[in-house]
Amino acid sequence: MAAVLIYGLCLLFLTAQEAFAKRICTPQDVLDYLNLTRNNEKFTTCRPVLDWTHPTVVYLDVYLSAIISVIEKSQIFVSYLWMSVTWSNELISWNPDDFCGITQVSVPREMLWKPDLSINELTEKENGPPSPYLSVTHKGEVTMEENMRLHTICTMDVHKFPFDIQSCQITILSIIHSNSEIKLIAASNSSKVTQNSREFLLSQGEWELLGMTVAEENVTYFDSSTWDFIKYTISVRRMPLLYILNFQLPVLFLLVLDLASFLIPDTKGEKLSFKVTVLLAISVLLLILNDILPSKSDQSPLMATYVIFIFAFMLLSLLETILVTYLIELDLASEKQVNGKRKQGSDGCTSSGVNSSSESVMELGAAGATADLRLLQLILEQLQALRKNLPKDALKTHGRDSHWSQVAKRINAAFFVFYFCFIFLFLILISLEWIG
Repeated sequence: MAAVLIYGLCLLFLTAQEAFAKRICTPQDVLDYLNLTRNNEKFTTCRPVLDWTHPTVVYLDVYLSAIISVIEKSQIFVSYLWMSVTWSNELISWNPDDFCGITQVSVPREMLWKPDLSINELTEKENGPPSPYLSVTHKGEVTMEENMRLHTICTMDVHKFPFDIQSCQITILSIIHSNSEIKLIAASNSSKVTQNSREFLLSQGEWELLGMTVAEENVTYFDSSTWDFIKYTISVRRMPLLYILNFQLPVLFLLVLDLASFLIPDTKGEKLSFKVTVLLAISVLLLILNDILPSKSDQSPLMATYVIFIFAFMLLSLLETILVTYLIELDLASEKQVNGKRKQGSDGCTSSGVNSSSESVMELGAAGATADLRLLQLILEQLQALRKNLPKDALKTHGRDSHWSQVAKRINAAFFVFYFCFIFLFLILISLEWIG
């Protein structure tokens, strides 16, 4: 009889062990155990704590996944952010051994309370495909992840455009709950956030991510309550190659052409027209620059200073060319006047000399033309008379420049030296300011 009883107990133990081994569990069993349903306001209306004096600790992680654009005109930073929020729900817990080792379940977002986190600088938010679930562990840790496109306000400093570095801030805080109810803590430090952002970064556009810094701060309102907030500072640098090739180099090439125009002779009108054409080309580039630079800035952009100074140099060069041309025209006018007088004097002297010579030759012929010495003496006297009647300017050599032409050449040479030295110094100084 005892043997039969022992055999029955062994058979029962083996049957129970086999039934336990074949047991099948589902996440729904965990939800049924917790009584976690859509209509249960216990999990959705209030902060999930057993003692209301205990604050809910919220761990926040933010990574930059893409830089879409930086709109300088409206000072808007457009980016994609991946945000992970983790907090503890004291109303949820279970033993994994009772549910076949299940340690984590996923529930719809609307079934649990969530912290009211907001971005202070946000102007527009476009959610990507949102995750419809929250992840819940057996210890009550709830994780919410979200990928979103943000338009945030960013104060622009375009003084060194296009070699500028912009720093945009994203401040995350709770609007309703103070730090006595919600304590915000950054889950990752600055180096980890920067490293993960560079790994997750999909697109940078014309910008390069330099780094991200994380700072935990708080602020007190109404002298009573204090709110925690986490400030993420994103530092990005513009890639300047496109602006150098499309804007800065063309302006520099026009400046070189203006310097080369000093080799064009001043006596021709091509030099003046050439300088006017170069000046008009700079004016067109100024209109393009007006569309590129933002309308508001604390300091004048170096790019605007660069173009305006070069425009002023070319304008000064054009005025110098006008002055030189005017002086040369004065010389041409005086030369025409001198040539007219010379022609009149030469005609009078020539006619009188021919008449006198013919009369002398007739007298010599009448006398028999016996004295050759007397004839030579008469020719010398006639040449001296012609020299006295010629204008003083007629004795100058034709190869020598007149007074105003010499003044114009000196002005042109001095201005070219000044122009070249000043432009060279200006380019060095503005390059040091851009790079420094």
